Formats: sequence, structure tokens, C-alpha cells
Amino acid sequence: MAKRKDTKDLEQDAERTEIESSDDGDSSEGAEVAKGGAASDGDSSADDSSGDDSDDDAAPTEIGTVRYVHAAFIGAGILAAYLCGKLLLTAWNMLSDWPDAVKQLPVLIQYGEDERANFTMVAGALLGIAIVLGYYRKESVRSWAGEVASELSRVTWPNKETVTNGTMVVLVATLVATVYVAILDRFWGYLTNLVYGA
Repeated sequence: MAKRKDTKDLEQDAERTEIESSDDGDSSEGAEVAKGGAASDGDSSADDSSGDDSDDDAAPTEIGTVRYVHAAFIGAGILAAYLCGKLLLTAWNMLSDWPDAVKQLPVLIQYGEDERANFTMVAGALLGIAIVLGYYRKESVRSWAGEVASELSRVTWPNKETVTNGTMVVLVATLVATVYVAILDRFWGYLTNLVYGA
């Protein structure tokens, strides 16, 4: 009898140690201990797979903020490509109007303005991608962008009704202010005409 009790106590102590050492705090494991069931070697593999599930649950949250960071970098790349393309086109057009530059580089006037736009768009896209990739490779910029996305994910955004009510308040206040200023303008215009005579 005493030997059985010692064996049960050892199994329960092992289960408690296993629960305390697990970092995921799985509730199904705690339920087994509460029932008094002993975990066998087969059950421990099931517990390991449930630990993987908790890792999978954490992944969408992490991916959620990371995708916003990637989207921001893609948006910045598109903006940088557009701006670089326009700057290059402006520079090319200015140089083609400058006679000294045309003498040195006759290629400047070889292409029409439409063809120049095509070339500068491609060059601007390559330059914009290079700029954004350069910033993306910097760990400080990436971590800063990740922190911003993480903070924005914690923001409680207003629901549709709140936004609609706020928009209506702004529109009505703008209309009232417009009517008030228009009435004052007419009134002071009328008084000015009375005083100075038209």
C-alpha cells in the first residue's frame, strides 16, 4: 500500500514539475492534473503538439504587424519610384533646353518628351527600389517601423456610428459658421454702403 502511494506521489510531483516548467500554460494539461490522470509518454507528445498550436496562435499577431510594415515599405518604394522618375524627367528636360549641355551630350535631344518619360520612369523605379531596399536593410529603421505598427495595432479605432456622428457634427458646425459669416458680411456691407454711400 505504502509503495503505491509513494508511486502516485512521485507521478503527481512529476506532473506538477512538468506543468511549472512548461511556458505555454496549456489549460488541457491543467485539466488532466485536476482530474488526477497521469500523463504517459504518448500523452506528452500530444502536449508537445498543443504547445505548437499556441505558437501558431502567436504567429498571426506577429504577421499582422509585420505585413503592415512590409506594406509601408512597398508604398514608400512606389512613392520613391514616382518621385525619382519625375525628378529625373525634369532634370532631363532642363538639360535638353540648355544649349551647352546639348553640345556636350547630343543624346539629350535624341528622344522626344514621351520617350524620355518612359526611360525616366524605369530609371526612377530602379532608383526608388534601391533607396527603399537600402532603408529596409537597416535594422534600426525596420525595428522603428515595427514598433510603430505594433503601437498602431493597439489603437482602439472608432466604429462606423461614431465616425458618422462626428462627421455630421463637423458638417453642421461648418454650415452654421458659413451662414453666420455670410450674414455678418452682408450686414457690414450694408452698413458700409449707408455710411460711405454707393
